[in-house]
Amino acid sequence: MAKLKDVLRPLGENEFWVIGESLNVIGKEIGKAFKERDPKPIQREALFQKEKGVDLIDINLGPAKKDGHELMPWVVETVQEVVDDIPLVLDTSNIDAIAAALPKCKMPTMINSIMVRPARYEKMVPLAAEHGSDFCALMWGPDGLPRDENERAALLVELMTVANEAGIENDQMWVDGIVTPVNIQQPQAIALMNFMDMLPEIMPGAMSTCGVSNISSGVPDNLRHVLNLTFTVMLNLHGMISFIADCRDDVTMDLARGKRPDIVNAIKQTMEGNQPDMASLSQELQHYVKSTNVILGKTLFSDSWLDV
Repeated sequence: MAKLKDVLRPLGENEFWVIGESLNVIGKEIGKAFKERDPKPIQREALFQKEKGVDLIDINLGPAKKDGHELMPWVVETVQEVVDDIPLVLDTSNIDAIAAALPKCKMPTMINSIMVRPARYEKMVPLAAEHGSDFCALMWGPDGLPRDENERAALLVELMTVANEAGIENDQMWVDGIVTPVNIQQPQAIALMNFMDMLPEIMPGAMSTCGVSNISSGVPDNLRHVLNLTFTVMLNLHGMISFIADCRDDVTMDLARGKRPDIVNAIKQTMEGNQPDMASLSQELQHYVKSTNVILGKTLFSDSWLDV
């Protein structure tokens, strides 16, 4: 049975895979389409994501407590009627919904996600093993969010051990160390990058992903874009190979295919302590440099960090 990584495009240097995020129950049009079983908006969105070049399509039903076991397989089949050559990510906390949908998937699939809590992984790991599915390993333990990279590592070892014993290999697990808002928990961004540096030693061959937009949760809307993009590049430089993102953002899609080395280089130099001369940079690149310093904690966070 093919693994998910085997059907994805090869990655070049500083490239990453994009998991399209917009088939989401919280979207007004898509949420209504899910509820009313209207295939047209769902298929229109799937075709749009394919046109934009996403590598995977996330189907997010949220809790879906009432009818998820019927809704998820219906959405999978609805999407696959028009797009059957892009892998799907089944995103819901309803285990029965995932179990019902996995047999309907035509390509290798990812389950999003399995938390490091026995009540969850004791049911979900065997399900992934039965279907040969990849899964997102969410570093959320019995006590909630880990405090630092070491607690993340301990959680990962626990889940990895269970998965390996079930016959699931490391390269079928997509580790999500959890992104938190920089305006609330600034040190957590550093902890996540440190954890990414540790990942190859803890879990050789592991995949990785995250919902990067959490970094800017609670930040004014006009500032979220630059913060999200900056952290995307920073995490990628620390080894993150996929991101759940909005494919409508052209800069994200360009970065995913290595088309913006100017952004990558400006952020990389700043991370390495060799910040480029600001006078030599465009305003766009200056914003990425300033945002890098905020995430690194070199600049105190405020809503006016781009103006400093």
